Amino acid sequence: MTNINKPEQNTSSHDDHAFDGITFEVEEVEHTHEGEKVKRRGIYLWPNLITTAALLSGFYSIIASMNGDFTQAIYAIFLAALFDGLDGRVARAIGAQSAFGEQFDSLSDLLAFGVAPAILMYSWSLHDLGRIGLAACFVYTACAAFRLARFNVQIGVVDKRYFIGVASPLAAVMIISLVWVGRDFPYIFDLKDIAIQITNAVIIVAVGLLMISNIKYYSFKTVDRKRVPFFVLPIAVFILAAVTYNIPVGILIISIIYAISGFITTFLARKNAVS
Repeated sequence: MTNINKPEQNTSSHDDHAFDGITFEVEEVEHTHEGEKVKRRGIYLWPNLITTAALLSGFYSIIASMNGDFTQAIYAIFLAALFDGLDGRVARAIGAQSAFGEQFDSLSDLLAFGVAPAILMYSWSLHDLGRIGLAACFVYTACAAFRLARFNVQIGVVDKRYFIGVASPLAAVMIISLVWVGRDFPYIFDLKDIAIQITNAVIIVAVGLLMISNIKYYSFKTVDRKRVPFFVLPIAVFILAAVTYNIPVGILIISIIYAISGFITTFLARKNAVS
């Protein structure tokens, strides 16, 4: 019986060469409902477009801070936070969640909520501290990066009702609300006072450390899926009315209350675990 030498089969398919040369394409593996792995090309437009808008807002905030236009920088970060909350909801609503979208969202968050608030604080208050101010702002940015990386590897593992550490958008709101109040009350926040500068440096480092802490913060992700007692609505109305009386002060106070609430939530969780 003669052996017929068959030509070697080309094991590399057309897909293996799809990305040779200059190309602009994304390919990722998605899991179907049946558990099968399917390769998909391209990206979902709307959620990633919203994430790009958040990225643009963060970038604009940095430019505004460098130009000394701090009010515009504050508004831009608030806008980035709005887009950041919107892109995930849009993705879930239209079934357009993807690994690419998750990574892109994290990179956008790092710029908008990790870099932009740090540059805002440095340009507004901490530049006179020199290397100390620079180091304090870098600690905040590094903590934001650590927090986002940890969040990515813990997706699907932690309880969705809670954030482990302050979420980066909420941390950014704490920083920009402080800057906003400081600009509205310059006679209280005298930026030429070294004590005020050091206090701001300590605050931005503390907020950064809260991001990478193991303190539990309620995420509010399940509020829209369940009923709450009616009295919650009037309380929310009074809170909104108080905030509108002086928006910067109201946001700062709510941010401080939220930062403290994490310690209470963690304490109660440990107490229940022990009992």
